[in-house]
Amino acid sequence: MDEQFAIEMLNITKIFPGIIANDNITLQLKKGEIHALLGENGAGKSTLMSVLFGLYQPERGVIKKDGVEVKINDPNDANDLGIGMVHQHFKLVECFSVLDNIILGVEPASKLGLLKKDEARRRIVDLSEKYGLHVEPDAIIEDITVGMQQRTEILKMLYRENEILIFDEPTAVLTPQEIDELMRIMKSLAAEGKSILFISHKLNEIMAVADRCTVLRKGKYIGTVETKNTTVEELSAMMVGRNVNFHVEKKPANKGDVVLEVEGLTVASKVHSNDAVKDVSFKVRAGEIVCIAGIDGNGQTELVYGITGLEPAKKGSVKLNGKDITKASIRKRNTSGMSHIPEDRHKHGLVLDYSLEYNLILQTYFNSQFTDKAGFLKRKPIREYADKLIEMYDIRSGQGPITATRSMSGGNQQKAIIAREIDKNPDLLVAVQPTRGLDVGAIEYIHKQLVAQRDAGKACLLISLELDEVMDLPDRILVMYEGEIVGEFNPKETDEKELGLYMAGAKRRAVQDEN
Repeated sequence: MDEQFAIEMLNITKIFPGIIANDNITLQLKKGEIHALLGENGAGKSTLMSVLFGLYQPERGVIKKDGVEVKINDPNDANDLGIGMVHQHFKLVECFSVLDNIILGVEPASKLGLLKKDEARRRIVDLSEKYGLHVEPDAIIEDITVGMQQRTEILKMLYRENEILIFDEPTAVLTPQEIDELMRIMKSLAAEGKSILFISHKLNEIMAVADRCTVLRKGKYIGTVETKNTTVEELSAMMVGRNVNFHVEKKPANKGDVVLEVEGLTVASKVHSNDAVKDVSFKVRAGEIVCIAGIDGNGQTELVYGITGLEPAKKGSVKLNGKDITKASIRKRNTSGMSHIPEDRHKHGLVLDYSLEYNLILQTYFNSQFTDKAGFLKRKPIREYADKLIEMYDIRSGQGPITATRSMSGGNQQKAIIAREIDKNPDLLVAVQPTRGLDVGAIEYIHKQLVAQRDAGKACLLISLELDEVMDLPDRILVMYEGEIVGEFNPKETDEKELGLYMAGAKRRAVQDEN
């Protein structure tokens, strides 16, 4: 019986301070199958995969490969056993090139110890062409999009010829087109005999690509089902323990005054000599959600940087409530009524080694609510404020407000940022991929929060790569292609196919000025 399983994780228990992350979980991966692992944020999915990859040691339980018990003390042991992992938060060296990151640890060298990079480059180019994972080998990691970083991680695994492939939220940062391509790649890898473990919150993807699905909830094993014998609704109910509404309920927008006015904004690119944002103009009014849609890498990131102050504008202006903030500091923008849910939560959203409570006051610690006249932090009000947000936004962590943010699951880190940014009661909320890495229950909650902001007369600028979200949540859609706004749409009067043509640059039309 054992021979049919490539990997067996039997009765795995993993405990962290204050939390049982994995409580007696058994997972069996058949040879050549795509096996999905589904669960809420903090259900223990990434922890279980980190145990398999040797990043954590379980308190109890056994791991078998091809029916033989193995001990995986660290990722080197995992690699030796042919197990590779693409992590939810990428393990890349920011100042290295794509090529250097892929070959790191398995560098091809001559007998004299000299690196043979040309040979590695050829192999990486061949792999990227074979699997449609287009990367620029010489680009520096910190300068490339999150989507390209994702592709770099996948190539790292393929370069090492791993036969057990773990994908932890692989599609969270990819565009719909890239997701379709990745699904195709995963199927072809499975057809080649590789066995794939695939963590995802996206039920449609699981239904489309997985053979079987194991569901976890709050660290416990709920069940394993054949995807062909189940439905999205049944899986979501197994995952969160209740029925979930997949459609955003909202009344018609009641638009007010212009809150954000972007005029002729041009932002330089860090990667190439062309400008990433080219002469972009648009307005966002109070009481509406405007979504910037587009394929990743078409200037959305740099546009947000220009608006929020993370990068200087080369030309043009940004006005908030009629005041020019083009050259204002980030703190000035924050205190003037702007909130920002960033694309990269680790780089721009959190200080990972701070506690959860300190991350929740990162932009307000200097207010009299949290700091006394002598400049000392007021511990009690900070703790009370953190407790309030943790309860309101269902932020799950082992030790509550004193939990090190680094130890929290990705989805709960995201909830912490959203709680902090919305609780500032901003006039303008810039939300970049706000539901990235969140489960269906949390997505439903965040969408309700954004709609509540809009209904309270706030302006929301949403940047999303999720076509379902793009079609369902905003009142207006602006499509961005190669640094320009190429079309404006009412979500009720368009469809995904038409949007896709504009996103791919096949069509464009003049944007109407909203006056």
